[in-house]
Amino acid sequence: MKITAVVGSPRGMRSRTRRVVNFVLAGAKDAGAEVDLIDLADLQVTPCTACESCSLDGTCVFADDLPAAYDRMRDADGLVLASPVYVDNVSGQMKVFIDRLADAMRYQNFAGKYGCSVATTEVSGGDAVVGYLNHVLNYLGVTTVRGMSVTPGNDPEALDRAEPAARELGRRLVLAVRDRPRYPDQEAGMAENRQYFAGIVRANRDWRTDEYERWVREGWIGEE
Repeated sequence: MKITAVVGSPRGMRSRTRRVVNFVLAGAKDAGAEVDLIDLADLQVTPCTACESCSLDGTCVFADDLPAAYDRMRDADGLVLASPVYVDNVSGQMKVFIDRLADAMRYQNFAGKYGCSVATTEVSGGDAVVGYLNHVLNYLGVTTVRGMSVTPGNDPEALDRAEPAARELGRRLVLAVRDRPRYPDQEAGMAENRQYFAGIVRANRDWRTDEYERWVREGWIGEE
């Protein structure tokens, strides 16, 4: 079992968000999982230009670091999305990364995985960002086990106090991957998303036959 985290802070090793995520991954590792951390500060990810090229075959026109990160996420059983709060939302690095996952959302390429989200904030907005990141995971077809927000402010010990809860979140994610609990509210929302995405899959079925046939096999779309 593998748990992969994506950290959207631009601060690299100095990131408080990264530190909390490392606690989450430590809890997952203690529960028996292999862990992987993708730090967007280390990557070059070009902003989406809405050229629609990916609609043809799922391949982006930009030759950057996104495909390698994407493959690491596909290889995982559980995902963690993490971002600091900048002006009441995710960091620019995380938003650019999310926008580049649009085709994965349309085709539900992460369906069946479990995930959670982490946010750190100076004052406010952490819970809202956790909610947004979990919403993104649901768009990708990932079932979430909620998440956590930490507000360090000027308290140097706040992150240390968050460690037990962060480790427990990692452990809970591993247990979810293993036991596959059901969350009817999330399932209903993801089914509604697929109803919309089904129109795209049908429209592209002549040149994206494999993806169309996968949707038929999964029962997300009726064969035509």
